[in-house]
Amino acid sequence: MQENTHIVIIGNGVAGITAARHIRKRADCRITVISGETDYFYSRTALMYVYMGHMEFEHTQPYENWFWKKNKIDLLKAWVTGVDFDSKSIELDSGEQLTYDRLIIATGSTSNKFGWPGQDANGVSGLYSKQDLEYITQRTKSTKHAIIVGGGLIGIELAEMFHSKGVGVTFLVREKNFWDIVLPEEEAEMINQEIIEHHIDLRLATELDQIQTDDNNNVVSVITKNGEEIECQFVGLTVGVSPNVSWLKDTKLEIGRGIVVNEYLETNIPEVYAIGDCAEHQNPQKGRRPVEQVWYTGRMMGETVARTITGVKTTYKPGIWFNSAKFFNIEYQTYGQVKPELEVGQEQFVWQSEDKKKLLRVVFDEKTMAVLGVNVLGIRMRHEVWDDWIGQKRKINFVMGHLEQANFDPEFYKTYEYSIREKFNQEFDFMTVQNTKLSLLKRLFT
Repeated sequence: MQENTHIVIIGNGVAGITAARHIRKRADCRITVISGETDYFYSRTALMYVYMGHMEFEHTQPYENWFWKKNKIDLLKAWVTGVDFDSKSIELDSGEQLTYDRLIIATGSTSNKFGWPGQDANGVSGLYSKQDLEYITQRTKSTKHAIIVGGGLIGIELAEMFHSKGVGVTFLVREKNFWDIVLPEEEAEMINQEIIEHHIDLRLATELDQIQTDDNNNVVSVITKNGEEIECQFVGLTVGVSPNVSWLKDTKLEIGRGIVVNEYLETNIPEVYAIGDCAEHQNPQKGRRPVEQVWYTGRMMGETVARTITGVKTTYKPGIWFNSAKFFNIEYQTYGQVKPELEVGQEQFVWQSEDKKKLLRVVFDEKTMAVLGVNVLGIRMRHEVWDDWIGQKRKINFVMGHLEQANFDPEFYKTYEYSIREKFNQEFDFMTVQNTKLSLLKRLFT
């Protein structure tokens, strides 16, 4: 790649910044990253901890401010208002224009709204950007009660944030259990109980109908679809996110739900790429979705496009699905494919601790016994071990016999492998797994 080639990246989230860093490692071209949100890249998942007072916003920035200049990555704080793909020019909110040779679009997501009356009132917000955090921080200083709409990961983050400040919370969840479009029933019920134990007013099977306001357009209450009115001073809309692509709808770029890309993250326009939350994959890998809005896929797409754009055309291969989250005090990890309901040809083993605070679910092929996926709540497990077991199609009895290899809890934490294997042997006595003396000793002395 020639030194005077100009690569412009729109968006300074994990996808865009990973692309910039890896392009710089491979080439000495000119790189410009544009974002109107912040001056520097930050960890979006840490926003809740800034609100809760656990850290300052500056602490969410993984790189020192001098890093960018030293690595010759130009940062431009501006909002992009349009792109002329024919002339390869970008229009900024200041009226200025910037030209590019190759363009990477990494504009992330926007919070969903579904046309509720009052959804644009004062005191209504999602939680996605730094601007959202600043707005929520300001608006909730005097808030006594908040309503959260939508039972997903962002919703429970908001619930924990408000709870930490002593703000009362009512949580409206459309489904019969929390996040049961993703979690099987036992896991979802565990999280229901965890939310309730933290004094959150959890309303399952309850939908928002409208948001009521006063004469100054400030939130005063919500009305649910069953006609109940609940007073509040703030409403958090956390009903998912969508690719941030509406500003590109009237261009030559092929847009579906997101910006449509092939296996090389190329769009339908030469030398234009899309990565991260805003990308929609034409032919996703088996078991993966066309749009995947998690940080690690953004990072992987950034690394992949950097190779392609610097001359080594590389297929995007996200590998085995994984994700993690924290529901108040319960940590959650998932690897491989675990659906809310078993699919045809699948079998499963489920273990839950007596106090209902810990759970292990392993899904496997009922014919080959190969492990397909795992959910684990309340116990930390090693990503690389489960990734290897699923990738190598290890059988369920092998996995049960080697569970200690996956455990990532700190030393002297109570261990559960003995109890897990006892239950497994009771349910699947035709492939009994031996409990070792070491696992028995750990059970007795931890």
